Amino acid sequence: MFENFSEYFEQIKRAIISFNTIGDLLDVLLVAFVIYNGVKLIRETRAIQLAKGVILLGVVYFFVSLFNMETSKYILSLVFGNLLIILVIIFSPEIRHALESVGRSSVSNINLLNFKKRDEQEQEEFIKSSINAVCKACGEMSDKNIGALIVFEKETKLGEIAKTGTNIDAVVTTEMISNIFFPKAPMHDGAVIIKDGRVSCAGCILPLTSRGISSDLGTRHRAAIGMSESSDAIVVIVSEETGAISFAKRGVLKRNVSVGDLREVLSKEFIKPVNKENKIIKRKNRGNKDE
Repeated sequence: MFENFSEYFEQIKRAIISFNTIGDLLDVLLVAFVIYNGVKLIRETRAIQLAKGVILLGVVYFFVSLFNMETSKYILSLVFGNLLIILVIIFSPEIRHALESVGRSSVSNINLLNFKKRDEQEQEEFIKSSINAVCKACGEMSDKNIGALIVFEKETKLGEIAKTGTNIDAVVTTEMISNIFFPKAPMHDGAVIIKDGRVSCAGCILPLTSRGISSDLGTRHRAAIGMSESSDAIVVIVSEETGAISFAKRGVLKRNVSVGDLREVLSKEFIKPVNKENKIIKRKNRGNKDE
């Protein structure tokens, strides 16, 4: 066992000594780039669970080799000997998606200096427009007793939930939200996910809460609470029975809120008050100069 450790250390030592500054550095950066984008690609899908399984097998194979367990080592060596083919088969949907993304992108879209596509002010206005469109749609649906379930994604990625619905990826408008939840529309029973100010998907199935809730609350409210328990998302509900607007946050349901209150809550959650703070600071500085 100690001999194996010494061999590993010797290999690491030789690799460090033979390090070619430019070529090896580029090699390391390329591998890091591929690994980073691979993890980024699968982290929002079920493939992350499969990746964890592969890593676990790798750990098992390491200890099997360390303790010279010949039979187990032979079986695992067959698996890892064909690992590339196995991974291509398992991750074929993700690989296809990655290649399609590369094919759609152009050189002009590559941002080597990591500049933002929109500046902060434009992004803030975009989010404000989306929130206003959702709030207006909720007000109209409330007046007509049309049920709705809208999820605003935050830090917790909802890739698995999005897979249960239909991909849309469109700008949020009042008309679009109203049409999705129109009673005879094919996706009106599911939830809409709003991601980065855009309608990501519709007709999604949300996890129901296991907690006991009031008997006058229906499936939409149970789903909203369940979604807010398992993520940091803000979930907006319009009751089909009463037309009341509610929202769920961190497992807590706030019922019978006005359109104005809903707009205020969503604005606090998704619009950073950076510009407002800067304006206040500038005004104070101006006041001090005048004095």
